[in-house]
Amino acid sequence: MLLKKNNLKSLLISATLTCGALISLNAAAHAQHDAKLEKAVAGEHRSADNKARDQYRNPVETLSFFGFNSNMTVVEITPGGGWYTEILAPALKGTGKLYGAHYPDTGEDNYYSNSRKKLEKKLASNVVFSEVVLTDFVPRKQSELAPQGSADLVLTFRNLHNWKDAGVEQVFKDAYNALKPGGVLGVVEHRLPAGGDAEKSRGYVSEAKTIKQAKAAGFRFAGSSEVNANSKDTALHPKGVWTLPPRLALGDKDKDKEKYLAIGESDRMTLKFVKPKSK
Repeated sequence: MLLKKNNLKSLLISATLTCGALISLNAAAHAQHDAKLEKAVAGEHRSADNKARDQYRNPVETLSFFGFNSNMTVVEITPGGGWYTEILAPALKGTGKLYGAHYPDTGEDNYYSNSRKKLEKKLASNVVFSEVVLTDFVPRKQSELAPQGSADLVLTFRNLHNWKDAGVEQVFKDAYNALKPGGVLGVVEHRLPAGGDAEKSRGYVSEAKTIKQAKAAGFRFAGSSEVNANSKDTALHPKGVWTLPPRLALGDKDKDKEKYLAIGESDRMTLKFVKPKSK
């Protein structure tokens, strides 16, 4: 049946308006996600000391590069003291989901169990953390970071140097299993200069090797960002990366303390990997 010209024109106008409305709704939703993230970063639940580190960790820019939005299911591997958890938890609360894949409490008096207890205490201290789900992550052993195929985004911040090569390879496999097809693995790590010696630059990791390890786990390399770069960091310091702030491992009596404060926190690679939608 042929449509009259006026009817066809009306249908085209209606379709255009509908499409425009959908675009506007999508833009509004994206703006809302950005607003939730920025509100979380500015939140009063964050300490002044943690906020002071934003200049080096660039949380809004970093998470935006990884494609974060507040509807996602996100996994943070070894939240540690919860610096990023303070941002992720309120940004996802009510609209998304956050898993903290952390060392289990085995009842022993060691770093891993004490770290878990400390994190649990922090999560219980404020309602902004009330929806965080903790899972068990064991270094260098297969771990279920989140239910298989459930995550949109898996994040690890400055952890690779702790896990060594075998541990990194296993973590990348665990992240691959946790992610949905099309999901993203976001990595931030102290960056070893190209051609640098990891023995002389303790705590720094090769970017090329990291990309190779992620690809071996099945990921596609989707790009890098220089948002966390620091050109003043040579990666050659007496006590490795821990010489720099915030650790300042040489102590308050170090004659070069002001030099290290002027350098700031380490030069960091920021890498994005994608789990392919099909092989």
